Amino acid sequence: MAVSYEKMSRVLIEKNMTMVELRKRADIAPNTMTKIRKNEDVSLNVLGRICQILGSDFGDIMEYIPEQEEA
Repeated sequence: MAVSYEKMSRVLIEKNMTMVELRKRADIAPNTMTKIRKNEDVSLNVLGRICQILGSDFGDIMEYIPEQEEA
């Protein structure tokens, strides 16, 4: 399963907020933010805190990218 947090960048721009400010306000560890930048899995707890700070829903900050099957 793959995810993309590209939508989160758009929401941050709309809210005029930086990733650093989000990290501090949501109390997210720096290594977790690195995972987000690399589109790696993070816990629902972290995503919930991000949604709370941004006033958004999971679908507003991330999307599921289906893996392509090998032929």
